[in-house]
Amino acid sequence: MDIYYRENPTLNVEDFIEILDKSTLGQRRPLQDVAAMQLMLENANVYVGAYAGEKLVGLARGMTDFVFTTYLADLAVDEVFQHQGIGKELVIRVKKMHPRAKLILLAAPAAQAYYPKIGMQKHDFCFFIDDVNEIH
Repeated sequence: MDIYYRENPTLNVEDFIEILDKSTLGQRRPLQDVAAMQLMLENANVYVGAYAGEKLVGLARGMTDFVFTTYLADLAVDEVFQHQGIGKELVIRVKKMHPRAKLILLAAPAAQAYYPKIGMQKHDFCFFIDDVNEIH
């Protein structure tokens, strides 16, 4: 089946939860918290969907300032459709939407080896914090 792509497709929270669940990202997202998932969906401003017919089989979701940085929050491809170049094409299309902006992401543990294979560079200076009480 041919795969086609849509920039900023109309998505509902059920579609969003389903594609994350069918990829390895579902293990690290609050899929049971529909209100949180709805906020995640509403507050991003970059989307590219991959479709087999009308079925969503891949999704790139991110946030951008349109010039300097695009943060790719989710790159999800249904496990049945992985290893067909869909993830790479989603990354390419997100980058082309805002070519001046540097594309940045935090790799899921299962995907750490994937990103260098498609040409992304590893950066050693990433920092994060989950809880404000961890700041000292």
